[in-house]
Amino acid sequence: MAQTQQPGTLPAPVPQPDAEKAAALRRMKNIALGLLIAMAVVFCLAFAFQRDYPWLVYVRAATEGGMVGALADWFAVTALFKYPMGLKIPHTAIIPNRKDDIGASLGEFVETNFLSETVVAEKLAKTQIAQKVGAWLSKPASAQRVATEGAAAMRGAMAVLKDDDVRDIIESMVRKYLVDPPWGPPIGKVAERVFADGHHHALVDLLVDRSTLWIQANHDTISGLVSDRSPSWVPQFVDGLVGDKIYTEIYKFARAVQKDPHHELRMQLDNYLADLAQELQHDPAMIARVENIKAQVLGDPEVRDLAGRTWETIKNALFDAVEDPRSELRLKFTAAVQDFGTRLATDVELAAKANAWISDAASYLVRTYKHEIASIITDTVERWDAVETSEKIELQVGKDLQFIRINGTVVGSLAGLAIFTVATLIFH
Repeated sequence: MAQTQQPGTLPAPVPQPDAEKAAALRRMKNIALGLLIAMAVVFCLAFAFQRDYPWLVYVRAATEGGMVGALADWFAVTALFKYPMGLKIPHTAIIPNRKDDIGASLGEFVETNFLSETVVAEKLAKTQIAQKVGAWLSKPASAQRVATEGAAAMRGAMAVLKDDDVRDIIESMVRKYLVDPPWGPPIGKVAERVFADGHHHALVDLLVDRSTLWIQANHDTISGLVSDRSPSWVPQFVDGLVGDKIYTEIYKFARAVQKDPHHELRMQLDNYLADLAQELQHDPAMIARVENIKAQVLGDPEVRDLAGRTWETIKNALFDAVEDPRSELRLKFTAAVQDFGTRLATDVELAAKANAWISDAASYLVRTYKHEIASIITDTVERWDAVETSEKIELQVGKDLQFIRINGTVVGSLAGLAIFTVATLIFH
């Protein structure tokens, strides 16, 4: 839109390309005007001396026609952009007066002829966007650029996000998916499958092995427990014998459990765990106990603290990863982008699916929003200042339009000469 110049300020400098176009336009206008003046001068001379030199009547006719053609085309070209000589003649200054109509017509033309599903689909089918994008992404420099731009976008998103809002979201998700649902039944279902498949046996083996090793290495500790708990009147050597006996029996029992996968203790443990899995799912008292434990572990302060620490951890990890070009995240992302580009460029089936998806998405956008897209042209033209719009259009095409004036002068001269010659031959 036109900018109002403030008093006492210098006019804005004309951009170099526009300045060159303006100079070329002035040069062509001067040529057309010069040709018109030349025609007028020759016409005056021919008119003045035609009685002395009869052949000048042909020159007069030619220059007369040239002047008429030049003036007519000057009027036509000028009427496009302004009122000729400031006279408000009907159907002149067409562009300033009908700017909005022209913008609406241009938007409708684009919508009808370019924003068509058929046109867009055919163009995309010939373009093979997926292969071209894949070839570009497969280059290491391109993949690195995508990773760099992605890191910048990530930094921007992290800067825009408010910590309190994110913590609230995490806290609400924790409450919805972790705190509010009862823990007993789902834990019991998982445990039932684990125990039924025997996956817990490896853990039981580990506990038995570690217990056996501990017993083996702590003879004095076990014997000392017996001595500490025996009556004071029992002789010390008796305590030692009893302690050694108890240690030996405990160690023998542990070794037996360790060696026999079908030991009674193991069977009892399996039965206990199976019953526990059922109680977690169906026993109200057990379910209530689990809920009580959950409430103690994940009360309101704990949940808020968990949400805060989770967000801080995620944010710091992401910041460190996106800032360091050699971080594992950046390297993995870059490699993934490059690998995807290679697959997209070489895998015909994948490229076909990607192109079909792009075509469907573009068709949907055109089908749904083509009027809104075309309205950008109409709305933009409506916001333009009428005079400035006319000047800009004239600056772009005015040089070529001046050839109409020049051609009109030449064609008018030839037509005037031809008409006068034919009339002379017929009537003389």
